[in-house]
Amino acid sequence: MFVRKKLQASGNTSIQVIDKQGGKSGVIKTICCSSDVLLINQFIVEEEEYILSQKGLQQFDFSDYSKVYKQVFASIISHKLVGVQLTIGKLFDEIGLNAIKDPLFKDLVLYRIIYPKSKLRTTEYLYRYEQKEYTEDDIYRYMDKLHQAYKAEVEQISYHHSLKILGGKISTVFYDVTAIYFEVYNEDDLRKTGFSKNGKHQHPQIVLGLHVSTNGYPLAYEIFQGNQFECETMLPVLDALKTKYNIVKAIVVADSGLLSKSNIEKLIVNQYEFILGARIKNETNEIKERILSLKLVNGESVVIEKSNLNLVITYSASRAKKDRHCRDKGLKRLEKLIRSGKLTKSQLNKRGYNKFLKKSGNVEIEIDKTKLEEEAKWDGLKGYLSNAPLTKDEIIENYNHLWHIDKAFRVAKTDLKIRPIYHRLQRRIEAHICLNFVAYKIYKELERRLKEMKAELSAEKVIEIAKNIFEIQALQPDNQITKQTLIITQEQKTLAKLFGF
Repeated sequence: MFVRKKLQASGNTSIQVIDKQGGKSGVIKTICCSSDVLLINQFIVEEEEYILSQKGLQQFDFSDYSKVYKQVFASIISHKLVGVQLTIGKLFDEIGLNAIKDPLFKDLVLYRIIYPKSKLRTTEYLYRYEQKEYTEDDIYRYMDKLHQAYKAEVEQISYHHSLKILGGKISTVFYDVTAIYFEVYNEDDLRKTGFSKNGKHQHPQIVLGLHVSTNGYPLAYEIFQGNQFECETMLPVLDALKTKYNIVKAIVVADSGLLSKSNIEKLIVNQYEFILGARIKNETNEIKERILSLKLVNGESVVIEKSNLNLVITYSASRAKKDRHCRDKGLKRLEKLIRSGKLTKSQLNKRGYNKFLKKSGNVEIEIDKTKLEEEAKWDGLKGYLSNAPLTKDEIIENYNHLWHIDKAFRVAKTDLKIRPIYHRLQRRIEAHICLNFVAYKIYKELERRLKEMKAELSAEKVIEIAKNIFEIQALQPDNQITKQTLIITQEQKTLAKLFGF
C-alpha cells in the first residue's frame, strides 16, 4: 500500500511516498522538500500521479466528455495475451525466422519459451490466452513434418544471424554432447539405453550434439542413438557444419570427454585446428613426471611439446582447493560405508572415488592411502591439447569459453524443459529437438539485446513480465471496435520502452 507522508522541519515541508506492507513501511520516493506553499501543492499533484502509476491504476481524462462517455460505456468483448508477440515474437521476426511462414511453427516456438509444457497443454494455453484454436490432429500432423521440412532452414537462419552479430566471422566453434532420456523402458531404433550422467540408466535416451559460436550462439545440432559413444559424434556434426557453411579456419573447442586418439587423428587429417581438454593423468609416464616436476604456482602455465601438438599445463589455487574439497567429501562417504559394513568386493572398481578402495587380507576393504597421496599431487593442474597457432594464454582463454555450451544445455534442460521427452515416434522426437533449438536461439538473442541495451532486466524477468501484458477489444456505443494494449505497471512500461511498443 502506497501513502503520502508530510514531514515539517526547520520551516520546510518534505513530501515522501511510503510503501506499507506486512506491518513494515519504507520510503520509496521523496517528491520534494520546500517552504514554498505553491510549489508544495504542485508536487502533491505529482505525488498522487506517482502513487497511481505504482498501483497500476488508470484515470479517465475528463477534459473530453465524448472520450469519457466512450470509455465508461464501452463493452469489453475480448482480451488476449499480446506481450509474448510484442517481445520475443519481435525477436523471432528480426532473427529472420519469419521466413518460415507457418503460424503454428512460431506459436510452438514462442510458447516453448514461456510455457514449456506438452504440445497439447501448449495448445490449451494458446486457446485460453490468444484465442488460437489448434486441434490434437493439427499438432501431430505438424510434428510429423516439422523436422524434415525445417531443420536445415532453421540452422541456416541461426548460422547467418550469428555470423552477422559476430561481425561476419566465426573463428571458434564449440562442441559438446548431452543425453536426453525418455519416461519409458522399451528401446527402439533411436532410443537406446546408454551411459547416463543423470543416473537414468534404465531409461532409453538419445544423444544430442550441439555446436555453438563464441558467446554461445547456436549454429547446428545433430541427434544420435542413445548408446552412441560421445567421441564418435563430434566429426559427423563438424563435417556437416563445414559442408553447409564452408567453415575452414574455425578452431574447434571441446572438453576432455571428446578426446580420443581416433578423434585427434581425424581432426588432423581433415586439417581442423582444435583445442581439447587433456586427460593429463592418462599421459605417458615420461610426460606425467614432467608435469609433476613443474612446481607451478597460481596462474602459471607452460607448454610441453607432444608429437607436433602443444600440451598446455596450467595451475590454479582455487581449482586445487576445489579438488581437495571434492575428494575429501567422497572419502568421507566411503569411510562411512566401510564403518557400516555396506561395502563389498563388488565395489572395488575405478568408478568415482571407489578407485581409492583396496582389499585388505581376504575380506576387509579399506582406503588406499598410497593412491590418495598420488592423487593429491594433481590438485589444481589442468591440461589443454592443441594444434592451433595460438599462444598458451589464447588457448586457455578459448577453452574457458566452453561454459557457454554448458549454459546452453542447462537452459534447454531447465528453462525450456527439453527433457524428459514423452514422444514415441522418431519424427516427433526430432521435431521436439528442432523447436527447442529455435527457442534457445531466441533466448540467446534476448540475452544479447538486453545486454546491448544495458537493461537491468534478465531474460527470465522479461519473459515473466511479457506473460502479463494483455490487449482488450471494446465495443463502443457507436458500434465501433477499439483495441488497447494495457501497459499498467512500471515493469511493463520499462518493457514497452525497451521493445518499442
